Amino acid sequence: MTGMRTAIGLMSGTSLDGIDVALLRTDGESVVERGPSLGRSYDAPFRRRLQVALETAKAIKNRTERPGDLGEIERELTLRHAEAVRALLAENDLKAADIDVIGFHGQTVLHRPNDALTVQLGDGGLLADETGIDVVYDMRANDMAQGGQGAPLIPAYHAALAAGLSQASGKAVVFVNIGGISNLTFIGQGGETIVAFDSGPGNALIDQWVEAHAGIPYDQGGMIASEGQVDAGLAERYLSHAFFTDPVRRSLDRNDFCPPGGRDASLEDGARTLAHVTAAAILRSARHLPERPKLYVVSGGGRLNRVIMDDLASLAQVEGAEVVATEAVGLNGDSMEAEAWAYLAVRSLRGLPLTFPGTTGVKVPVTGGLLRKTAAAG
Repeated sequence: MTGMRTAIGLMSGTSLDGIDVALLRTDGESVVERGPSLGRSYDAPFRRRLQVALETAKAIKNRTERPGDLGEIERELTLRHAEAVRALLAENDLKAADIDVIGFHGQTVLHRPNDALTVQLGDGGLLADETGIDVVYDMRANDMAQGGQGAPLIPAYHAALAAGLSQASGKAVVFVNIGGISNLTFIGQGGETIVAFDSGPGNALIDQWVEAHAGIPYDQGGMIASEGQVDAGLAERYLSHAFFTDPVRRSLDRNDFCPPGGRDASLEDGARTLAHVTAAAILRSARHLPERPKLYVVSGGGRLNRVIMDDLASLAQVEGAEVVATEAVGLNGDSMEAEAWAYLAVRSLRGLPLTFPGTTGVKVPVTGGLLRKTAAAG
């Protein structure tokens, strides 16, 4: 099929939990053939190093700076991504020569759209040399240089997926990704209208809360939250944030919302309240959409937290909408963002737009990404 390429996408999200890898064949437009995927979790010591890196990165003024040990962390992070690529190839009896390109997100350690500053750790050249595959990386920067928010980038892929969903036929549908930060993509009837923006805190607050008070990285399945009660006052402290009423949508940094203080709630009530905040934030942000959707398709780790999903379903039902996890419509919620980065890499190779006025606020649709060819290719 003309223009088809085989791509691997790599995503390490704001939850700092690990690397998702996915294979995709696509023309970068309407044709999407989803392939195998896998996940590689970060060990606890490296995850702690990434958490410290978030603090170190606050000093960055120029996106090429790597203060402290950020350069060393970037190298190790890149080598871990290379290992993940090799694992996917080995598990599926593939060779580097079978892959046309890798879409490499890297690890976001700083995102300040008002300053046109975004920093993702990840050495595209090193990854290309380690894997023997061409790499497209740094896909957010050009959007920000052109006046956009630099996020979200996944809507172009969401639009391609929506076109193939029978459940979305004739309906306005929203794809919701609940990662460390939640974001949503609105696909209007017929797929002609695409609007996307960050919707609020996702798993990051819950993860930070349970790690600080229970010594575990996340609330698996919402088990801790299920034992607690919503503290309405604490929830409103988050939901009354100006972010939710500001008519100008903007992308969020992980530090824009901070976890509660230790005396604000019990472990269980804190987890329950923050789960509610995650769900309610999505619906509050959805008020800025062109119309109320009838279907929410939820991906990311948050879809596995039954308390978040139950709250989201209850709140959406009041507005006559249905909430489903990606698996219910034949998609993979764990690999979707990695798939998106494979898709975007192919679009980048073809010079097609990655972002649009309705997704990042950029003035005109723009492409993006840097291409690093393997040493063998020159």
